[in-house]
Amino acid sequence: MQTSYYPIPIMISANGHYPPRSPPPNGLSRRSTHTPRSSVDRHSQITASAGDSAPVQSSKHTDLWFCDGSIVLRAEDTLFRVHKSQLARHSAFFRDLFSLPQPSADSTTSASPTALQIDTTNEIEGCPVLRLFDTAEDVENLLMALYDGPNFGKNDSADFRMVSGILRLATKYLVDSLRTKALVHLSRAWPTSLKGWDAREDLTRADEMQSGPGISSVYPSPADVIILAREVNAPSLLPSAFYDLSRYHYTQLFEQDDENGNSITDLPLSNADLQRLALGKEASQHAITTLIRSMGSHSHPLLLGHHTHSHRSCRRDFSELVALATQHYLFDRERGCTDPLYVAEELGQPLYDFGQASGADDARFGESRRSAEVSECEACARALAMWTTRERERMWKMIPLWFRLDV
Repeated sequence: MQTSYYPIPIMISANGHYPPRSPPPNGLSRRSTHTPRSSVDRHSQITASAGDSAPVQSSKHTDLWFCDGSIVLRAEDTLFRVHKSQLARHSAFFRDLFSLPQPSADSTTSASPTALQIDTTNEIEGCPVLRLFDTAEDVENLLMALYDGPNFGKNDSADFRMVSGILRLATKYLVDSLRTKALVHLSRAWPTSLKGWDAREDLTRADEMQSGPGISSVYPSPADVIILAREVNAPSLLPSAFYDLSRYHYTQLFEQDDENGNSITDLPLSNADLQRLALGKEASQHAITTLIRSMGSHSHPLLLGHHTHSHRSCRRDFSELVALATQHYLFDRERGCTDPLYVAEELGQPLYDFGQASGADDARFGESRRSAEVSECEACARALAMWTTRERERMWKMIPLWFRLDV
């Protein structure tokens, strides 16, 4: 079970939604614990030369071993017999590699052990062998996508493991069309628009309504996404990933325990990215304070609409709302206190009750909850909703600046 990055207990707000969330950095490993199914024929053992090292036992892949294949790819202890034409058709790297004259056996022996060279002296079933220095799982996923087309899933942790492997190798071997498709798929979970972000959060809310608060794990850790984006040069994924990661409390990010596994410092995030995270987290907290302070300004022209109530009455209502928001988000540090987009969304809803279930018996909020008698008038409610919508759009555009990202 994964814990929410919002403090426990989690209450249901008046609109019936749990707060938007993503899984905390629970077991912050680069690779998920998902174990893929075995696609290797263990009955077809072949002794393949590893260059200067001792021969190793390799096994044919059950699906990606074509009897009419023209080249054998070896990744770890798995062999793939595929077609040069298929690789060359999709990959500019392989197209150039196959068009170049191959070195002689003597020069192959003296070459670097990590150099990609086609071995024509130790053929397997009449096919030359090309050793790839990638994981067998990633090579399998890449080849399956090339032959059958990409079969992406729901952007959960298991899907991310597959897609990230495809994206790494598509970038490495210049499979541009597949790289583009993988990035488009990932952008649905790590979008570049506020509309896309809201759709992402709605999906998380719906999943959490079924699974319960703190249990949903729709998306992988944003730290893994940042690492992948740096590795494959995909800066478009960074703003939403950094923002999502900034919503966790520092104790969840930097402390290691038996429940949450490794801390963020155990991942290969650069010192520069850790600095960006800290600066962006500070900026997002300041955005919440500024939002609440702006809402409390009696001279703010956007928060007082055309209405039948007196200005004094509406200003009193807004002052009460500001006091409640200040207590809830800045002093009590209740749920949503690290998520300015969520705070702005909730403050724009009429009769917002700050996370308390309707009819709940809570002494702390019992006297402070807004009621129909003290709520803002309809015109001011519309003005407030429009203002918070604009503020959310402004915040979204500021996220790259918060985290010092060049996008």
